[in-house]
Amino acid sequence: MTGDAGVAGGPQTAAEPIDLAALGEEFLRDPYPFYARLRSRGPVHRVRVPEGAEVWLVVGYEAARAALADPRLAKSWDRAAPALSFVRPAAGPNMLNTDPPDHGRLRKLVAREFTPRRVERLGPRIEEITTGLLDAMAARADGRADLVEALSFPLSMVVICELLGVPALDRAAFRSWTTDVFSHPDPAARATASRETRGYLERLLDDKRREPGDDLMSALIRTADDDGDRLSPEELLGTAWLLLVAGHETTANLISAGVLALLRHPAQLRALRADPGLIDDAVEEMLRYDGPVEAATFRFTTEAVDIGGTVVPGGGEPVLVVVADAGRDPARFPEPDRFDIRRPARGHLAFGHGIHYCLGAPLARLEARTAISELLRRFPRLDLDIDPAALSWRAGMLVHGPRSLPLRWTR
Repeated sequence: MTGDAGVAGGPQTAAEPIDLAALGEEFLRDPYPFYARLRSRGPVHRVRVPEGAEVWLVVGYEAARAALADPRLAKSWDRAAPALSFVRPAAGPNMLNTDPPDHGRLRKLVAREFTPRRVERLGPRIEEITTGLLDAMAARADGRADLVEALSFPLSMVVICELLGVPALDRAAFRSWTTDVFSHPDPAARATASRETRGYLERLLDDKRREPGDDLMSALIRTADDDGDRLSPEELLGTAWLLLVAGHETTANLISAGVLALLRHPAQLRALRADPGLIDDAVEEMLRYDGPVEAATFRFTTEAVDIGGTVVPGGGEPVLVVVADAGRDPARFPEPDRFDIRRPARGHLAFGHGIHYCLGAPLARLEARTAISELLRRFPRLDLDIDPAALSWRAGMLVHGPRSLPLRWTR
């Protein structure tokens, strides 16, 4: 790995941020050794992200957990430093980019409709979609398929689109936009995709207001709390953005990276095949070991914050909390680089921590359990159809997962 002289050399100074863009493809594929070296020197480091801005990076389990729940680290972009060079997301206000008291109000209104019961009711439909996708895989005469294209992305996309009431004909375009929002290397392309996504959601919400259906988006338009409070048009837009974009991207990467981890650890794969009841623990280990979120979305300092002995200045300084490294911290998880589906992995930070803990975590777990269990049941002789070192990985600091996952099987 190149470009990490700021880690291996002497003490890093404020004038010498580590350039993450210089770390190359190896860092995208396997960022954990780099984060481990950072963690060995302390929990906070000054880095330059690929977009060019300098930010404060937080690594290690305890530091990450504390930072995720620290009220001095705001989520609203209104708290960002005026000189910050990032383009603000095009989404409206939502649970992920607001602070109390607005956050609590938004979460309460969304939680009224996005309930555990609604998620549970999706179980049979998720099984039906999974079966159809696996039928199409099994029908391939060559016994080969890309899991990302054949299962991970279509399953997560169809589920979240049906949940929210997104028309089927619009899903392909929407997937292209959201993929670019997270991972396109060109900032201009990301900004264009962001605008197109916003425009599409505005039109979708207008349609739902005119012709509401039995879907979550229509329910969110109608819902009100006991005092009559409702989501504003901008809040509806932001919530639709959050649920649609984050909902399918993270789940798809969880499924793909989880299957990859199993195939690269044959003993663990055999254990799960022998005892399918281990699937819940296996999914938790997948989330800990190589979860779909590398770093939580930006936080901004509202005052000076001491994190592990490093004082991060106030005034809207951007902070990135690396939840992926938290799962590999030996202080919390013994032998963290060992993939073990029997490990007590709960307590990981893959879905966040504190008031911004992911509301969609139960749905992501349900989809992953269903998809991976059925894949292993339907394809008892499944293997990678590529050298793992040749896999291409998603770019960017937020989502993490392979762009494709070629598989082969024999009957």
